[in-house]
Amino acid sequence: MVNTISASDLNALLQGKTKFALIDVREAGEYNSSHIADSSLIPRKELEFRMDLSAPVKSENIIVCDDDGRRATLAAGTLEQIGFTNVSVLDRGINQWSTEGLPTEWGSNVISKDFGERMEVEHHVPEIEATELHARIERGDKLVILDTRTPEEYQRFCIPGGRSVPGGELALRVTDITKDLDPDTTVIVNCAGRTRSVIGTRVLQRMGLTNIFGLKNGTSGWLLAGYELETGGDRLELPEPSAEGLAAAEDYADRLAEEDGVRYLDVDAVQAMLDDREEKTCYFVDVRTTQEYTAGHIPGFRWFPGGQVVQRSDDVLVVKNCPVIFSCDGKARATFIASWYRQFGFEEVYAVDGGSVAWTASGRELETGSGDAGPSGLDAARSQMKLLSPQEFNAAKPEVVINVEISTDFSGGHVPGARWVPRGSMELEIAQVAPDKSASIAVTCNNGQNATLAGATLKGLGYQDVSVLDGGMVAWRQAGLDVEQGLSGVMRPPTDVVPSGPERNFADMMNYLRWETALGEKYAAD
Repeated sequence: MVNTISASDLNALLQGKTKFALIDVREAGEYNSSHIADSSLIPRKELEFRMDLSAPVKSENIIVCDDDGRRATLAAGTLEQIGFTNVSVLDRGINQWSTEGLPTEWGSNVISKDFGERMEVEHHVPEIEATELHARIERGDKLVILDTRTPEEYQRFCIPGGRSVPGGELALRVTDITKDLDPDTTVIVNCAGRTRSVIGTRVLQRMGLTNIFGLKNGTSGWLLAGYELETGGDRLELPEPSAEGLAAAEDYADRLAEEDGVRYLDVDAVQAMLDDREEKTCYFVDVRTTQEYTAGHIPGFRWFPGGQVVQRSDDVLVVKNCPVIFSCDGKARATFIASWYRQFGFEEVYAVDGGSVAWTASGRELETGSGDAGPSGLDAARSQMKLLSPQEFNAAKPEVVINVEISTDFSGGHVPGARWVPRGSMELEIAQVAPDKSASIAVTCNNGQNATLAGATLKGLGYQDVSVLDGGMVAWRQAGLDVEQGLSGVMRPPTDVVPSGPERNFADMMNYLRWETALGEKYAAD
């Protein structure tokens, strides 16, 4: 029988300093609408993919929650299957939490966004309206527009003429970007909305740059003002920093360490903590670019680009009140990120002194590759599953075909006739779609992994004839087979996905930006 924790006991835990994780296993849209503050979102279908990194010690206190306890109970079973030994479910879920008058909040990555708004208010971070920026572009003013989002986000759409400089790279690269510019050139920092542009502009402000602005409301504000975005931006190159640029970054890092209380660990101390990582939860995070990480990183460090580490602290530090150690190739970028975490209020924050360079200088080897070990339990699930190629799947004509991905993936393309049964709640919904457990049922997803795990669950429920589309919809499309689009057979609007930035409609964009701005109002009132 699953262990439960009452709302009052969970609330007491949240007020204390003990180690535990509070994981909301609903879908992103549900979490965005209302969740318990300081909870981390890991949808149930992602547990096998993310938990080994999110909670590396299997005996850690893990609490899972949802709306009414049903999916959380299923999630607890999943966690126990992959080796977690101390899992509890919030009794009757967030519904009971709210019934007892305990607070919830809406939005995502609220810790970081609240912090960004505080920075803007307290430090008077300069910003520029989209209309003013557009007028300056039209006049031909001297401008440099720096997009602090991920390269993938940048390539989808950007402010016309903007160049990609992810937030974690900004302080390292800005000296070389600006050193040959005319003194009257204005530097603009932007993201999709507000947080990363505010934080990026604050970095430049703190480094002593002048004539800088954050673009108010980012690409969303640009669209709301009636202007078009550029797609397929190709200004992605990040040249190696010059000696001058590196020296400026390291001087800045030294000042941050002193002012914000960043502590350094030498590689021997890091090695000792890595040796204990199966017994004591500690987060080891490499904040460089993906190319640098893949080429060689300290074994045991996960990749999380610096700008996203700042934007998504609740995704990084899932187990609360644990140390986090940041690494780069020296100390500059690791110190930049550690300083932000110290400003957030996290206590045990460290940077590796010398990073990967010091690691190799000590005679230790780096690890190459992405570090992705794949989802827990996938091999065991594959061993018991009937895997069909797209051609075999198409010829088999199963009686029931289900797709277990999120609604936007299902709508974007699925096997003709497939029904949408999201994996997070599959056990609760499958009987409506496949009441006969002897019927042939085939499971599909994007790449075959979620479908394989879902297929194993169906067999555990007693379904006798279960098969999986090997390679998922990627393989199906490559085979040139017909694809059906739209929310076929879905009878109510899905609530599982949160559009981001300009993907929102204009009304949602405005409401979101008002919410973000309102986070700073309490600081303005102080």
